[in-house]
Amino acid sequence: MPGFESWPWGLVVAIVAIMLLSGFMQGALGLGFPTVATPLIALFTDMRSAVILVLLPCLATVAINVFRGGGLRPVLARFWMMPFYMLLGASVGTRLFIAFPDFPYALLLSALIFVYLNLDRLGRTHWPLFARHRFAFGALFGFVAGVTEGSANVAAPALIIYYLGIGLPPIMLVQAMNICFLAGKSTQFATLATTGGVPLVQWAVTLPLAVIAAAGTLYGIGVRNRIEAATYRRWLKLALFAMALMLAVQYAWKAYAGW
Repeated sequence: MPGFESWPWGLVVAIVAIMLLSGFMQGALGLGFPTVATPLIALFTDMRSAVILVLLPCLATVAINVFRGGGLRPVLARFWMMPFYMLLGASVGTRLFIAFPDFPYALLLSALIFVYLNLDRLGRTHWPLFARHRFAFGALFGFVAGVTEGSANVAAPALIIYYLGIGLPPIMLVQAMNICFLAGKSTQFATLATTGGVPLVQWAVTLPLAVIAAAGTLYGIGVRNRIEAATYRRWLKLALFAMALMLAVQYAWKAYAGW
């Protein structure tokens, strides 16, 4: 992957715009950077290059959310085990993907999100049981988030359902999700940097993109800090709907391309 100087100006402008948009979403919602940036950049490059271009900017946006979100200590005190549950689930999800690569994991996850959103529309997503057994359900949903990350490359839906189910306020919810994202993306970066055959120069190319994404994230955090909790929850559910729709479209496109 060459440096920016060899890219057409149109491609540079498109990638910068994608980084700003994805960074803003990560700041405003606390999630969504790789879900938006990876498929959009893959329209202009191959998937491997897209993953490399997105990874360090994603880590930057996640780290900013963690350290600028406030109240990190109480979140770590309550949810420090969630990243470990995710890592365990990711190992299982990755093995499932390797063993059964043709199984429609993304389509199944999309269907489950739509079921949840329909239950929410009917007012059936307030589960006091989650709060009463927070540790047990935390282990379950953390593990499921890891499985979906390993099989469908999407972890956020299971985390959102769990944290909304226990009634977590927006500030803590964002922090709780991003400590999981930070652990997962740091592991992904360490793996690619050591055994993925990605030279240092390719990571260096993405550093300016990380700065651009960080700027979008900081602006998004400012927007998030000015909205009410009820509005934030509506935005989260809209983000879930968008993820489910994107997963379904992605599966349909792959099926069509394979015909």
